[in-house]
Amino acid sequence: MPDSFTDRPLQPGDHAPNVVLDAITRQGKVSIDEFRGQRPVLVGLFRGLHCPFCRRQITSMASLAGDLRELGIDSLTVVNTPIERARLYFRYHPLPNLLAASDPDRISHRAFGLPNVEFTESETAWPHKVGMDVLTSMKIDMPKELPEPMGVMAATEYLDKADGYEFTEDDRQMIAGGEGQLVGEFLLDRNGVVRWCFTEVADNGRQMFGVPAAQDLMSAASNVAA
Repeated sequence: MPDSFTDRPLQPGDHAPNVVLDAITRQGKVSIDEFRGQRPVLVGLFRGLHCPFCRRQITSMASLAGDLRELGIDSLTVVNTPIERARLYFRYHPLPNLLAASDPDRISHRAFGLPNVEFTESETAWPHKVGMDVLTSMKIDMPKELPEPMGVMAATEYLDKADGYEFTEDDRQMIAGGEGQLVGEFLLDRNGVVRWCFTEVADNGRQMFGVPAAQDLMSAASNVAA
């Protein structure tokens, strides 16, 4: 467990904490210190696999893993899903060369400063509280995935149905405790210093449910690799 948690997302120039987690796609543990002093690493911290947006964010991140590896940069995907449930999912939905870890207690998210949003009736104090009036007014625009811009709940239901995702008790427990968990990706240099990040916290939540532009990430990766 990290020595301390931060009350804001880590930013470029910050030193990433060490976090030790159960590996999903291999045996044993995986940690941030495994890469420190060795190779840069892109760390993606996501909600559980029950979240259809995160499943797509994970796929997007995995699609760039090969290009990052050519630059000498590793990738680590972290999900808020219990280990056995996560292993079962990736067994049937494999992503080539994916290194993933399980963090159902969201330790890594707190260590990197990603809050778990509290949903309220009408009070909004981003990024810690969001009123249901604000949430229900949001529209998700995913032209390749959704037939039209849709509300969060309608989009979630549509994507889950499209994926044929079957919920388990593990999924329901993760939703109960971490439905409002915000996510992000952090590019660390070989010394464990953040050099680039993309989080749902930024820009008052306008990046929620989105993915970073591939060109932005690869540009930052090229600078880290130089």
